[in-house]
Amino acid sequence: MNCRVVVEAAVPVFDVETEDEAIRIAISKTGEMLNPDLNYVEINMGERTSPSGEELPPAFIAADEALVALELEMTVFNVEREEHASRIARKEIGQLLENIPLEVIQVDVLEDEDEEESTETDGESSDSEQSDQGGTTSASAADETDDAEDEEILPEFEDLVE
Repeated sequence: MNCRVVVEAAVPVFDVETEDEAIRIAISKTGEMLNPDLNYVEINMGERTSPSGEELPPAFIAADEALVALELEMTVFNVEREEHASRIARKEIGQLLENIPLEVIQVDVLEDEDEEESTETDGESSDSEQSDQGGTTSASAADETDDAEDEEILPEFEDLVE
């Protein structure tokens, strides 16, 4: 199973005057910390709301310092459960974002195209497997000839090295 995980991060930014400036710097700072190791993580502005439900900007500024809410999205492949996907995403991102609090806010299960195709063709697979058995032996014979060619090439290379 593959999952799309969204993690909220609280990124501190210093020496800023406006919310837009804080957001741009926070996205840039986060991108620098994640790249090149996690260049597949998407960085978006987070959404904040007040206790009464009012929409708030993603940055809170006080004394030229800001705390910016960002949403980091990544796809986690081959997991057993949604909880497993959230732990993997939080660990992968958290290793690179030191001293930045993270919280998993959403986990979506992605539909696998391979699983859908395999369930549709299960009835047909027994017929195709019988007809493909001859093809597998010819493929293994081709592999044997490739191995024989490799053995011939390697001694010549060793002679050149000596």
